[in-house]
Formats: sequence, C-alpha cells, structure tokens
Amino acid sequence: MEKPDIRWKQRFSNFQRAFARLEEAIGQEELNELERNGLVQRFEFTLELAWKTMKDFLEFKGFSFSPSPKDTFRQAQQALYIDNAQALIDGLDLRNMLSHDYDGQKFLSAEKQLRLETFPALVKLHEFFKNE
Repeated sequence: MEKPDIRWKQRFSNFQRAFARLEEAIGQEELNELERNGLVQRFEFTLELAWKTMKDFLEFKGFSFSPSPKDTFRQAQQALYIDNAQALIDGLDLRNMLSHDYDGQKFLSAEKQLRLETFPALVKLHEFFKNE
C-alpha cells in the first residue's frame, strides 16, 4: 500500500519554527537597524515557508495548478481553505520590496503593513495548518 504524502506536514514543521521566530520579532516595538534587518529576514523565511506549505497541502488534496506563490494563495482561497489570500499576496509584494531595501528606508514605510496586515494573515494561516 502506498504511503500518503506528508510533505506538507514536514514543511509545516519548518513553517512553525519560522513563524515562532517571526512572532518573537514582531513583539519588539522599537527596533534598531540590526533588529529591523532580523525582522525582515524572519519575515522572508516565514512567508516563503507559508506559501510552500500551502502548495504542498493543496497538492496533497489533489489540486493541480501553476505553483507560483500568488497562484497558490489564490487557489487556496478559491478552495475555501483560507479567506485572506490578498493580504498574503500583498505580503509577497512587501517581501520583494524589502529584499531590495539597501538603506532601510523602505522598511520604515512598510513596517505598518507588515505588523497590521501581513502578520495577522500569517497568524490565520498558521492556525489553519495547526487545525489540519
């Protein structure tokens, strides 16, 4: 008998660890430059694992689609697994912007979105996977 694919569960384990580190960084209010850089790095890791975990979960459920990050979140919402795909997609755009923030100025303008929109969407996604 063939074993069911549990790749998404293995990936979720990594996502959980990254999420806990991001949650710790989000809890800090006044950040110096080094701490901002750490927050951005933790955010990038967590968001990367978030979409890959969802991709693996959807494949486990039998979905076939173009596995781009944005398409993955759209498909998850169309399948009614999540209801906040746009916040996660906006987070992907934020991640791309912050990955090219060489002087820290973009972070200052993006911090509010990260804390008030993207992180809560990641919290909901984390809860979804925990319940699965």
